Amino acid sequence: MPTAMILVVDDDVIARTSMANRLKRVGYHVIEAGDGTGGLAAIRRHKPDLIILDWMMPGLDGPTLCEAIRADADLKSSQVVLMTANDRPEQIAEGLSRGADDFMSKAASKQEIMARVQANLRARALVREIEQTRDDLDRSHRALTTKQAELERELQSAAAFVRSRLPQPGTPAPGCTMQWAYQPSLTLGGDLFQISRWGKDYVGIYMLDASGHGVAAALRAISLMTFLSEDNLVKVAGDYDPGLILNEANRRFPLTLDGEYFTLWVGRLELTSFTLCYAAAGHGGAFLQSPQGGSRWLSSASLPLGFDPQSVFHTAPTQLHKQDRLYVFSDGIYEAPSKEGELWGRERLQATLEAHRTCKLGEGLVETIAAARQWMGSDLFPDDVALVGLEMVEQPAAQRSHR
Repeated sequence: MPTAMILVVDDDVIARTSMANRLKRVGYHVIEAGDGTGGLAAIRRHKPDLIILDWMMPGLDGPTLCEAIRADADLKSSQVVLMTANDRPEQIAEGLSRGADDFMSKAASKQEIMARVQANLRARALVREIEQTRDDLDRSHRALTTKQAELERELQSAAAFVRSRLPQPGTPAPGCTMQWAYQPSLTLGGDLFQISRWGKDYVGIYMLDASGHGVAAALRAISLMTFLSEDNLVKVAGDYDPGLILNEANRRFPLTLDGEYFTLWVGRLELTSFTLCYAAAGHGGAFLQSPQGGSRWLSSASLPLGFDPQSVFHTAPTQLHKQDRLYVFSDGIYEAPSKEGELWGRERLQATLEAHRTCKLGEGLVETIAAARQWMGSDLFPDDVALVGLEMVEQPAAQRSHR
């Protein structure tokens, strides 16, 4: 263990030398200064473990030097003992109030001097231990902050990649237009969707929901998106039939050991007739809105993917017409809770979509998300929210040819 360094500051050469020799004899490393100015310079240069100051010195006296030490950020934790020949209570109080840690009479015995020196060195050791702990915590905090910033950059990059896999709003195929709104509960979300061409005759539509949130859910969702890509579907499912696609997905994406799973809604829109075929695996379904007031839900009772390897998912057909709107969404939108815990619900979602039937498609989606936020009394959803709208803007070609 290093020998403690003690600085003795006293303008009285005899008193200073006597104190220094006494401390050296018991093994301390002692440095000396003959006045307050020299003492302050020595403190800044050597950072001693203990400073013993004489009260009465010309120029910078002991209490004033104490104040200078406490005013310096690099020195303020120094351990300081004031010495004086006059140890009246009011003088002791003044010295302590001006920055001294302890007080020692010049008439003190050898035993008292050694005892006070040892006690103050113990106090200094504790202060340095606290300072070391603080410095270690500061370094750890800086390192953690750096790591968090790196992680946030990586998450933002991953989120940008995930969003790049989502469809471009606009016209996915002649005769229809598409808009969407998306808000993951975290930086990365596990509710993903796509509307894209499947061959020359179809538009493929799906909404998937990976259980859980964050990075793990997003990575699993991307794997299912890859499976659902146009190039892959014909290879693995043999057809663009939604039921066949779900049957194959059910086989390839079993329930994990941690209980993770997918819900999935898949639709196939035939472009010449606007015939929509769809199938669902544990998904709440889609909502079809007709200007003639024939709005209805497109859903079926079924298990999520992977719950039962023997499950068979069936395709159901329905006919779409000009000005029909098809809405596909994740359950995060209608399961938005109020502050009292009541869910927004499918009925309120349907009523909101119908109330904005005359708005432009994108505006209606924005207003629907805003209504759900108002219900919650918060801008942050506890679950991922995805809402996709597809509008038929032209008469199907097959119907036009029969006019």
